[in-house]
Amino acid sequence: MDTAARAREILRRLRPLYPDMTPALHYVSAYELLVATVLAAQCTDARVNLVTPDFFDRWPDPAALARAEVATVEEVVRSTGFFRQKAKNLVAAARRMVEHYGGSVPDTMETLTSLPGVARKTANIVLSNALGKHEGIAVDTHVRRLSFRLGLTSSDNPIIIEKDMMPLFDRKDWGDVNHLLVQHGRAVCKARKPLCDACVLDTICPKKGL
Repeated sequence: MDTAARAREILRRLRPLYPDMTPALHYVSAYELLVATVLAAQCTDARVNLVTPDFFDRWPDPAALARAEVATVEEVVRSTGFFRQKAKNLVAAARRMVEHYGGSVPDTMETLTSLPGVARKTANIVLSNALGKHEGIAVDTHVRRLSFRLGLTSSDNPIIIEKDMMPLFDRKDWGDVNHLLVQHGRAVCKARKPLCDACVLDTICPKKGL
């Protein structure tokens, strides 16, 4: 089975297992998903979901956050780790949104990644899930691990992994690829002890690195 055929079969087998194609992060707008995704770096989604209700009560939109004191934001997001950098970036991003994008979350890869603290992974998550635009595949720790094990890439560089994977899937499925690999990575294809015997992909997985 060539790589493109394996990619199609991976989607076919995983879709029935994980029908919920929404992020584990709680949000109701592109702004909220952007904030939550920034906070989720090196932090669990569950912890972020505990922090964001208070965050959004205080700063419900970019304009409110742009007026915030960084030190105050630091205290609210402290439990997510790396809180000083996250708070600094979030306030700076909000100010840029107010100054350059009318107080709204910009809607292209180029403009989103111009915001402090927003790289391609975060931009892809916001674009796909909140704005309905598929400009790439978000490569987080789970996608990075599974894409290599499944033989979809030979790189461990997220930028190269994304470039390798995008031609293997239809553009409309790029957001789903992230969701499916993340959920499968959490449930079955774990970092230290992958449950290969219980995996629906076992017969087509080259098990690279194992």
